[in-house]
Amino acid sequence: MRNKGAITLLTIALALVSAYQLFFTFKTSQVEKAARVYAAGDPEKERAYLDSIANKNVYNFLGLAKFTYKECKELELPLGLDLRGGMNVTMEVDVVDVVKSLANNSQDPAFLKALDEAVKMRTTSPKDFVTLFGEAFAKIAPNAQLASPDIFGTVELKDKIKIGASNKEVLDVIRKEAEGAIDNTFNILRTRIDRFGVAQPNIRKADISGRINIELPGIKDAQRVRKLLQGTAALEFYETYENAEFFENLSKINEKVRELERSADVLGLNKDTLLVSETIEKETVTTDTNDEGLKSLIEQTSKDSLNSINEEEMRKQNPFFSLLIPAQSQDGSLRPGSTIGYALLKDTAAVNALLALPQVKALIPRNARLLWEMKPMGDMVALHAIKITTRDGKAPLDGGVVVDARKSFDDHNGGAPIVSMNMNGEGAKTWARLTKDNIGRSIAIVLDGYVCSSPTVNSEIKGGSSQISGGFDVKEAEDLANILKSGKLPAPARIIADEIVGPSLGQESIQTGMWSFIIAFALVLFYMLFFYSKGAGLAADIALLANLFFLFGILASIGAVLTLPGIAGIVLTMGMSVDANVLIYERIEEEKRAGKGLKLAIKEGYKNAYSAIIDGNVTTLLTGFILYYFGEGPIKGFATTLIIGIFTSLFCAIFITRLILERASSKNDNVPFTTVFTQNWLRDVKFPFLQKRKISYILSGTAIILSIAFLSTKGLDKGIDFVGGRTYTVVFDKPVQVEEVAESLAQVYGSAPEVKTFGGENQVRITTKYKIDAEGTEVDDEVETLLYEGLKDYLPEGTSRDQFLEVNRQMSEKVGPAVAEDITRAAIWSVVLALIVIFVYIMFRFSQWQYGAGAVIGLAHNVIIVMGVFSIFSGILPFSLEIDQAFIAAILTVVGYSINDTVVVFDRIREYHTLYPKRDDLSVTDAALNSTLRRTFSTSLSTIVVLLAIFIFGGTSIKGFIFALLVGICVGTYSSLFVATPISYDLRRRFEKNKK
Repeated sequence: MRNKGAITLLTIALALVSAYQLFFTFKTSQVEKAARVYAAGDPEKERAYLDSIANKNVYNFLGLAKFTYKECKELELPLGLDLRGGMNVTMEVDVVDVVKSLANNSQDPAFLKALDEAVKMRTTSPKDFVTLFGEAFAKIAPNAQLASPDIFGTVELKDKIKIGASNKEVLDVIRKEAEGAIDNTFNILRTRIDRFGVAQPNIRKADISGRINIELPGIKDAQRVRKLLQGTAALEFYETYENAEFFENLSKINEKVRELERSADVLGLNKDTLLVSETIEKETVTTDTNDEGLKSLIEQTSKDSLNSINEEEMRKQNPFFSLLIPAQSQDGSLRPGSTIGYALLKDTAAVNALLALPQVKALIPRNARLLWEMKPMGDMVALHAIKITTRDGKAPLDGGVVVDARKSFDDHNGGAPIVSMNMNGEGAKTWARLTKDNIGRSIAIVLDGYVCSSPTVNSEIKGGSSQISGGFDVKEAEDLANILKSGKLPAPARIIADEIVGPSLGQESIQTGMWSFIIAFALVLFYMLFFYSKGAGLAADIALLANLFFLFGILASIGAVLTLPGIAGIVLTMGMSVDANVLIYERIEEEKRAGKGLKLAIKEGYKNAYSAIIDGNVTTLLTGFILYYFGEGPIKGFATTLIIGIFTSLFCAIFITRLILERASSKNDNVPFTTVFTQNWLRDVKFPFLQKRKISYILSGTAIILSIAFLSTKGLDKGIDFVGGRTYTVVFDKPVQVEEVAESLAQVYGSAPEVKTFGGENQVRITTKYKIDAEGTEVDDEVETLLYEGLKDYLPEGTSRDQFLEVNRQMSEKVGPAVAEDITRAAIWSVVLALIVIFVYIMFRFSQWQYGAGAVIGLAHNVIIVMGVFSIFSGILPFSLEIDQAFIAAILTVVGYSINDTVVVFDRIREYHTLYPKRDDLSVTDAALNSTLRRTFSTSLSTIVVLLAIFIFGGTSIKGFIFALLVGICVGTYSSLFVATPISYDLRRRFEKNKK
């Protein structure tokens, strides 16, 4: 092999990068272990510990870079909600509402009719809504102008839509405004989530326009989350107190808190909360642990914490100022502006608790509100004094008056980033009065109760156009502009799907997932040693270990989330990665049997195996890309691990095993590639595949007819992914009868929901469509309350609703009708597109369309039979056979796997036609099928063994998914031998016959 040095260096570099990335995960787990030891089961103390060291250095990489716990947490390999519990929410800003709002709810008949038509069109079209609206409007009113005053020629849009603008120009503006509304909503949700106190939240825009996906690990109070996320953004402008005006009040508060502490009246305050760092320092140094690295980390953290707080005597004299540092300059003078003090992020709760004391509240002016700043400065955050000047306590000006806001640059101040803002006529008048009354003072811009900015007014601002400066960088100016634009948010975001996974179910998933992973991996390692001996088998095992290490390292480096389907994807990748090694080893054995020496056999074996390896993996890779593009959530996670796994498997099989084998062959000419048990297994087989093809056609035809019959009559058990609804997984203390549970719930829901045993007899899955079309947090609360009422008789006496939702309800999922339609459409498109792409690739790769046709017919055969098996055995087998997104992932995986099998056979047929040009097509095809039997057996058996391990030892939630893969792998192996290859032969023969 050429460039051994380069390959070796690349392998070392990959190993170092993987180790570097995975060490972040190791460090966070180390810190969290220390937190658990310190907290001794108290979640509040554990959270306080982690908060206190969030900005402390815990990872020093070779003295070159230091990372805090917070930074390590952001760079670790995160676990999905199905592995750690939490809430997954899909929100949507309906572009229909945005378009209506931009047209000031126009009642123009053509406009309204075009909207209705576009809504119908988007259920079947992948185009964005604005484009569909434009097409519908052009059909309904071909000569009408969207820029007319009755539609989009409004006062608010006069600067963006000129008089006489073409419909295309108007649509471009509307599309940009719609995207801006989505961006604004995204920013608002992000700031809300950042303040929610969730460890490692994840928020991202979905592939479908207007959708936002949010993951909140560890969340228990789903009702609070729904209200927080769906609340309307409140943007307000307030007058403020000057720091100098308010300092006397702060001094009085400091004195009052000192008095209260001395008289022991502040017993309601937890001193551990007031001095978290000190408490940690005192308690953690005595922690009993044998981990020297962990003990060192605790001691260093304790020293840092002790040095970061004031001396004890200082704290006694100034208890409030030890938490809230007054806003003073270095010379002791008070700083101008509305900022009255700064506190550590971890101390804000203690400051709020003190400010809420009745004795302290009496010292704060009645027209004052103290609000924290939205964006912290490192681990500090500012507190502002807001002045209430209206009788009803509301802001004198709200965000509804803001017409536009944008980032710009100040030409008079070196091009510093600023924010330009425009208001409507009513807002301009109020803004002129506010700025006139507050020259030299600050006006606070408040969003959702947090101060975004507090600029100083230099002069009266007339006309509603103004500029806000504040030492922003470009990103901060852009964020503030988006916040100001959100003041007139055209449409609030609503939750269209959510999923809640209880922590106990997540813990069970981790345990079962890891056990299935370990057992499956051990079985693969043992199988390779058993079949290919300690020589070649050991090389393959080393490559598999390296493959696993690289795979996890790459997942961590790209920030991928590891889910339970992701673990299944990794394990399946391991089983499939054996295929490349098997192809290479079988080729080497053929070369050795032809009389070539070991070194030459290795060289020729790798060379001859490349074609089949590349063709097989490219087709699987194409399927993986389609799965990634159309999938969401766990499917995308599965596809990610599958795609990365294919690349790492190829690298390890082609390069690492070759380095090992060539090194071994240089020392020993007799490196074994088989054992005494396997050296003659399936050698020199001469099974007449093509002569028996009529039998296989009859068997396959019967299976297809039976499958179609059941699919037409019994149908499939569609999950809520495809029909919409709410699903709850509930665990009871004792076994229950599903019929009785359904009858009890029918009394509260009006009709019986679907109730199935899920796992053990004491655990059920309940699916209901009750009020699925209704929106609002109150509807979700009502459905959960009715669920509790219907199941109350099966719960321990005295179980409250909250206890039921936290303990018994292990998982819940909601999918709205719109989401179900999108998932159904994506599923159909993904399967159809996968078949088309594979047909085209094989047709060009093998230069004959008959190969592509045979492959696609074989794949369609596999898909129909797998679906038929699910229809036949639904409700019979003791686990769920629902058709959901995971099932589509399984179908596409089967497509990728079975095409891999088929392509290997096709590759051998093509090779034999080149080697033996005088042989007829029948003998060549039969010879190719027989020569690949050992490879087909090894690959299929190793994959089936892996899947069986996951099926037996894995969690209940993925049994249906793995069952689909098991059936698909068995059917796919059969079809590549008895369906796809014979059909391609028949098509080639018929085509040649017609041609003659």
